[in-house]
Amino acid sequence: MSAVRGADDGVDAVVVGAGFAGLYMLYKLRELGLSARGYEAGSGVGGTWYWNRYPGARCDSESVYYSYSFSEELQQEWEWSERYASQPEILHYLEHVADRFDLRRDIRFDTRVVAATFDEGGSCWSVRTDTGVQVRARFLISAVGCLSTPNVPALPGVENFRGPVLHTGRWPHEPVEVTSCRVGVLGTGSSGVQSIPLLAEQAEHLTVFQRTPNYSVPARNAPSDPVQSADVKANYDAIRERCRRSLGGFPFDVDPRSALSVSPEEREALYRGLWDEGGMRFVFGGFADVLTDRTANDVAADFVRARIGEVVREGATAEVLTPRDHPFGTRRPALDTRYYETYNRDDVTLVDLHRTPVEEVTAGGLRTSDTEYPLDVLVLATGFDAMTGSLLAMNIVGRDGVELRKKWSDGPRNHLGLMSAGFPNLFTITGPLSPSVFSNMPTCIEQHVDWIGDCLEHLRRNGHDLIEPTVEAEDGWVEHAARVAARTLLGAVDSWWTGANVPGKPRVVYPYVAGVGTYRKACDAAAARGYDGFVLNPSAPVRRRPQGAPA
Repeated sequence: MSAVRGADDGVDAVVVGAGFAGLYMLYKLRELGLSARGYEAGSGVGGTWYWNRYPGARCDSESVYYSYSFSEELQQEWEWSERYASQPEILHYLEHVADRFDLRRDIRFDTRVVAATFDEGGSCWSVRTDTGVQVRARFLISAVGCLSTPNVPALPGVENFRGPVLHTGRWPHEPVEVTSCRVGVLGTGSSGVQSIPLLAEQAEHLTVFQRTPNYSVPARNAPSDPVQSADVKANYDAIRERCRRSLGGFPFDVDPRSALSVSPEEREALYRGLWDEGGMRFVFGGFADVLTDRTANDVAADFVRARIGEVVREGATAEVLTPRDHPFGTRRPALDTRYYETYNRDDVTLVDLHRTPVEEVTAGGLRTSDTEYPLDVLVLATGFDAMTGSLLAMNIVGRDGVELRKKWSDGPRNHLGLMSAGFPNLFTITGPLSPSVFSNMPTCIEQHVDWIGDCLEHLRRNGHDLIEPTVEAEDGWVEHAARVAARTLLGAVDSWWTGANVPGKPRVVYPYVAGVGTYRKACDAAAARGYDGFVLNPSAPVRRRPQGAPA
């Protein structure tokens, strides 16, 4: 493939993003003997874990599962220090992976892809970056992540605020000093739940502006147990296989019974055990009908509500923190360490924005409909334009000049969450309508990268140059994903899973919610049938390069 004048070298594949997905995709492409160029907006690898440096940032999947499985040596040599790794440790892990497999040489850092257009005459993608570089590539692979474009609300007067305004998803890399400061946090999603306890310990006074109360489950974080860690390493093959066949990408399964089929005492005992164990086991290890039957869901919701009431001493504050407007699990539940206990502090104020909405940010604070709260620092824990925000920001244009943004104006349309009709050779790792954010992300990332790698090898072996889904297969997948979601309680709830947190965003259930195992079977079946549902066009064979040669 020839280079463009004044452009970066032509390559077989461009990979956008250098987090979990981008790093493994680059490794896989090199393993296949294909040349690749990675582009990363940050100054280093890490993706989500490069940008999210707010106090308390850590994964809410257990460290031993929130990791790669593609290298047995990596699995055995890496030691996690905590049950739930913190942001610095996860970033260190991904830096170690990049160095161990010499992946940095294929990545251009501090570079954002701003346009990608399919060249029908050349059967390739023309990719342009914000540095002015253009590169042509046979394949364009998005590894931009599902939670990487911050959602910044339009707050009247925010430009007048005298202090720093910090979004948790773009936290400064240098230390932020809040001692002796009056800090305000807007939002109580996952980043708010994680950061609030630590900010409360540091600040002179913390004011939490809550838009919607969230269900949060105790993480029960602790230092890693060497005996347990050794047991996991000895049984990693079986553990990983359970993850791949499970509902949520974890090595534990839901209880197959209905919550309504057992006695109240048995329900209480099961939930008490899961609560005491902590973490995602409470979310994914309960009864099978918690997300499909409102009465069954009420059992789990009431259990969590009761725990909030036990922890928060002041009754009125506990009530404001208690979710009553949505079923448990229909918004992303958070994992916390002493989140509810924080509201027992005298130097923490909780503001219910449903009762007193925000009117404006002033020079010295934030004013609601009934009072002004003096602040020195304002933290926006307001989440992301999830699933599609970063993908659409690349201004992708397919066949006949069709913009992906316009094609998806009523919601994402693709087949298997991987490819969209009219956009040949464009792959979206953990894209919308795949399990992605509804599961343990590394489990899904590895499955997608492996499927893409097998697909590229199939194209090479059979002399095909292009692949894209048929419109019929795409329509079928979109309808199937919608039917699956309609059998749950998710679609009726405003959440970032349904796009409701971003004004004007189409309201659909963005992740595929039938489970990781079910989804994997669908992807495997399509590949086994010769990529059923896809059109494969013969053309010039994919160019190979010697194994291990530089891109």
